[in-house]
Amino acid sequence: MNLSQNFNPLPTALDVEAAARRIADRAVETPLLEWPALNEWVGGRVLVKPELLQRTGSFKFRGAYNKIKHLTEDGGGKGGVVAYSSGNHAQGVAAAAQLLGLPAVIVMPADAPTIKLANTKGYGAEIVLYDRLKENREAMAEEIARQRKAAIVPPFDDPDIIAGQGTAGLEMARQAKARGIDLDAALLPCGGGGLISGSTLALRAAWPELSVYACEPATFDDTRRSLLAHSRLAVEPGAKSICDGLLSPMPGQLTFALNERLLAGGIAVSDGAVRAAMAFAFRVMKLVVEPSGAVALAALLSGQFDARGRSVGLVCSGGNVDPELFARCLEQAGEISPAK
Repeated sequence: MNLSQNFNPLPTALDVEAAARRIADRAVETPLLEWPALNEWVGGRVLVKPELLQRTGSFKFRGAYNKIKHLTEDGGGKGGVVAYSSGNHAQGVAAAAQLLGLPAVIVMPADAPTIKLANTKGYGAEIVLYDRLKENREAMAEEIARQRKAAIVPPFDDPDIIAGQGTAGLEMARQAKARGIDLDAALLPCGGGGLISGSTLALRAAWPELSVYACEPATFDDTRRSLLAHSRLAVEPGAKSICDGLLSPMPGQLTFALNERLLAGGIAVSDGAVRAAMAFAFRVMKLVVEPSGAVALAALLSGQFDARGRSVGLVCSGGNVDPELFARCLEQAGEISPAK
């Protein structure tokens, strides 16, 4: 992370509202959906925000567009933008840059899902591949930005990114209140922490006592463990997960500063639980959810979060999954119990 970010002030709920105004003409207001079968399954009321319906297929467009649009408003970005990402942030930055008429270079792992590589290139971005086990993507991006006099668009640890991602939570709060529903809890996916920190700012502004939980892969539960330790902890070396969008090695400085203050805790789910959640979403909810986007649903369906008698907001954060991997996950999930 660029050291200058250490001096950035933490974003607030007002910044999330400003981001909502900034992205309103470009981002999709995704719906807040409810399935009787899901409610009966868990014994509570579950309101799902499917960010797979967002532009580029994930919530990442929100933060990317807010960051780059704000940059251009301040006279920056004339040399274009550079980002590093396993896929969804890459697509968000590429699409936002294309809409704003800026060149974009994205540093992506060579083993990124084919669909994410293809989509990023399709939005007009230049892709630079790297080996995630041997090369430093941040250093590569910094060097490219220096050579091209371009601006770095970080994946999560940035006030504008956090505020932009938080518009998902702001929409959830407004949509629930419009239906006369007060949420008791919320479950959101967590990698670097941008989506959950920004969204929790908005959700807690609506319901100050709301309990929000970070949902992570069991092998990448750095936020859960960091919350318990009250200090940022890294992921164990060599850890693996099918959740390619949630493989950040450590919580961000800004995101953790917010999450430590705002979150009720973290929930770690196995890859098996993620596959089962993907299968449930497909067969019962008729949604195609990528592994990273299914972790919050996995926390709910696996029983690690008890929703009985509660109203719960839940984000399915993306749907960019290679067809082969999706089919494999459904096959490995096996049969799911019939909906009641």
